[in-house]
Amino acid sequence: MQLFKNKYWQLVMSPFSILYKWVMQLRNHLYDIEHKAVFRFDTKIISVGNLSMGGTGKTPFVEYVLRFLIAKGYSNKVATLSRGYGRKSKGFRIANDKDSSRTIGDEPFQIFQKFKDEVVVSVGEDRVLAIPSIIYEHPENEIIVLDDAYQHRSVKPNFSILLTDFNSPFYNDYVLPSGTLRESRKGVKRADVLVVTKCPFNLGGLEKERITENIKQYSDEKVFFTSVKYEKLVATLEHQKAGKKIVLVTGIAQAQKFKDYLIEEKFAIVKHFDFDDHHNFTTKEIDNIDMTAHAENASIITTEKDWVRLISMPELTKSFQSKLFYIPIMVQFLEDEKSFHQILEDSIIRA
Repeated sequence: MQLFKNKYWQLVMSPFSILYKWVMQLRNHLYDIEHKAVFRFDTKIISVGNLSMGGTGKTPFVEYVLRFLIAKGYSNKVATLSRGYGRKSKGFRIANDKDSSRTIGDEPFQIFQKFKDEVVVSVGEDRVLAIPSIIYEHPENEIIVLDDAYQHRSVKPNFSILLTDFNSPFYNDYVLPSGTLRESRKGVKRADVLVVTKCPFNLGGLEKERITENIKQYSDEKVFFTSVKYEKLVATLEHQKAGKKIVLVTGIAQAQKFKDYLIEEKFAIVKHFDFDDHHNFTTKEIDNIDMTAHAENASIITTEKDWVRLISMPELTKSFQSKLFYIPIMVQFLEDEKSFHQILEDSIIRA
């Protein structure tokens, strides 16, 4: 039934997708011939993005790139810049200790929580204006990592990383509104390297070859495969321990894999509060979650991205916090990690 609905939707929406595709192709062509202004900066620019609307794991990959750069000696010489989706503020902003997910967005705040002593975290809708502001305020900066900037053609990156989800690769997807692609599959050609994310750890060689061959129809660049590694459970309040009976709270694009992991880890999910991606929780929802956890004598487990939104709520009680836990995730390469490091390092040196 779902397949029929998808095929029917694609058929009905195909005229609109064709129109949207033509518009985006014209836009990209104007940038390619620089009829539209393209800005280049002396500061090295690394872009992490995708073709689809979301859910490919950009933020964990940005964090992976930051860890690599810090390990290579770029501590306090690197910045991140994103739009700050869902924030209540406008314009350019450099994160500080007074910020929250409400002022800079959940994903930038998540990065800030982890890297604030080594990385300048900033947000700004207009990258062309934001990048000079970063350079002016932090002249020591040598590298800026752009989060979700693949379609922001007005800035020319020195190195572009394109992510595609193993469960929904771009070559099986369609342009909006028939599918989730922001532009045609041909846009892959702008990437310097491609990364297939969220792969199963036991992904076989034949499957990798099949995926690589499909990608090679659009790009000759190197293809890497990564998976999601779940870290240890983290308590909001120190010295708290989670029980195996839990209330699950998610506001992410694809919650099923996280839910499956918790089941594999023998957690008993008594209730799943499943919200849309980047959901802004209300006081009523928080009270409902808290009452459910209290009635079931259960802990509350959420994703790290949801956690940063929850702790940004001033009305969050100590009672709720004492039950609240999150599980960080990290990117793990299935193979060829050193090769990726070398390509990334070479791109910094030659830039």
